Amino acid sequence: MTTHNLSAEERARRIRLILFDVDGVLTDGGIWLFPAPAANLSTAAHAQEMEAKGGFAIHSATMIEAKGFNAQDGSGVSLARLGGMKCGIITKRISEAVALRARDLRLEYVYLGQEFKLKAVREIMEKESITLDEIAYVGDDVIDLPVMRVCGLAVAVANARKQVKQAAHYITQSTGGHGAARDAVEFILEAKGILDEVIEKYIEERSPSI
Repeated sequence: MTTHNLSAEERARRIRLILFDVDGVLTDGGIWLFPAPAANLSTAAHAQEMEAKGGFAIHSATMIEAKGFNAQDGSGVSLARLGGMKCGIITKRISEAVALRARDLRLEYVYLGQEFKLKAVREIMEKESITLDEIAYVGDDVIDLPVMRVCGLAVAVANARKQVKQAAHYITQSTGGHGAARDAVEFILEAKGILDEVIEKYIEERSPSI
């Protein structure tokens, strides 16, 4: 059977690494800008330096960029890890809020300021010694298409652009920032036949001894 003929479930069984876009996937796409007279000058300078390499950032000594994340998605990352998979993010924007969330979730791969996302994917493949067929990517906008068109499992969030949905093997029920990442993780774990087992392991690790 060729890769083109595989069902979404068959593709999901091969996945060893899940990569997520951020804005519109791990968030609802909203970007909140707050005035901050005491902003860190070194952070603004770093963002400006990263932007020169192809990313996009708000670099200001008087402004902070904030984002809202979903707790269920965070638990989804934990479930993926318990299921034997690694997770990462690839995003064009440079944001300290994203960096903080990534550290909170202990993501294995964090690529900020990536204008060409497939380049980051190639680097990860080399580090992990895996193939494209073993990578799932979750996206929402056209910048995600280069990766989605070649990865093993392309996932579009429910509110993704039409072109992204057309390129997807699976479309989540939830929208970006409202459980879409969790949908993607659970779909993969279900396809592998280990979702219930992983959930029980998650509960056991977080339950006090009796």
